[in-house]
Amino acid sequence: MTPPTLKTERLILRAPRLEDFEAWAAYFASDRSVPEGGPFDRAEAWRRWAADVALWSLRGYGAFGCDDKATGAYVGEVGLDEPEGFPEPELGWFVVPPAEGHGFAAEAARAVIDWTAETFDWPRLVTITDPGNARSIALARRLGGIEDASLPGVCPGDAVFRYDLRGIRAA
Repeated sequence: MTPPTLKTERLILRAPRLEDFEAWAAYFASDRSVPEGGPFDRAEAWRRWAADVALWSLRGYGAFGCDDKATGAYVGEVGLDEPEGFPEPELGWFVVPPAEGHGFAAEAARAVIDWTAETFDWPRLVTITDPGNARSIALARRLGGIEDASLPGVCPGDAVFRYDLRGIRAA
């Protein structure tokens, strides 16, 4: 599947590009990646990035590279992930340091939630995060996610937030 291009007020969400990997490598080399099991060396960052990109062909969904409409700058990645061992597709995000604090992740995540509701007949979408990742938890809540301890995470103690897609389709 070729990823669609989604547009928001300030962003263009598009297919991943090879040049996006540099931001991935930097992210996963930093302590910011600790909630995701990092830091990782460049080779492991490549394996994870390549697996994310491959989801588009294998499952028909994946992560979008996000560019600022005004400047064309890459601001991060938002999309769906479901590596082996995940209980269901997950909405995830990261932004590059210069793009933090501008609401880009929330804006892109809302677009991905809407696209998912329109494209797939799924009852929900989840975000799975480390319970100590306060920024991701705050964003999941801001997006309307409801913490649901009955849903499985990936690691013991994961915080799992659900988004009801049926309500979005009905709107």
